Amino acid sequence: MRKIGITGGIGSGKSKVLDFLSVVCGAVICQSDLVAHQVQLPGEKCYQKVVETFGKEILNPDGTIDRKILGRIVFDQPEKLQKLNAIVHPAVNEKIREEMQKAQEEGKELFILEAALLTEPVYREMLDEIWYIHVPQEIRMERLRSSRGYSDEKMYAVFANQPSEETFTAVSDLVIENGGTFEETEKQIDLALGRG
Repeated sequence: MRKIGITGGIGSGKSKVLDFLSVVCGAVICQSDLVAHQVQLPGEKCYQKVVETFGKEILNPDGTIDRKILGRIVFDQPEKLQKLNAIVHPAVNEKIREEMQKAQEEGKELFILEAALLTEPVYREMLDEIWYIHVPQEIRMERLRSSRGYSDEKMYAVFANQPSEETFTAVSDLVIENGGTFEETEKQIDLALGRG
């Protein structure tokens, strides 16, 4: 089973790439953000520890963790973010390994892990290769304006918190250019997968 990591900044069209890999290429898709949500649900691995660390004020009335409140607590406070990551990251990585194992047992040929950043050495061990979905910043801004209604100010704030192109490129084995038509992107993916 081939295991590929997909990474890239906001507005780079990773979702469309994942849809293509899933629907057309038959890949199993695992998104680290969704896994991070799962492991923080009541009764799951990280729930108790996150609540103990950050207090009951992060909870919704139904007992689930309010991610917006938690996000505000850790945003701009590196030591608190570090604490949260120390609780959540190991559980996320364990869950990803379980998903990989399951896909392997089911005889799947392609496993895709999507994450905002794949710089940690653990991902190098887990994955066969890492692809960076690249789109020039001005095109990403156009997309975010039209799809999410982001203001320029909000976009620059988000970009400032994301890794640089150099960082993404340094950890990646392949750069997929996704700033043109999606047909062009599909051709690059097909080529990388040895399809067609």
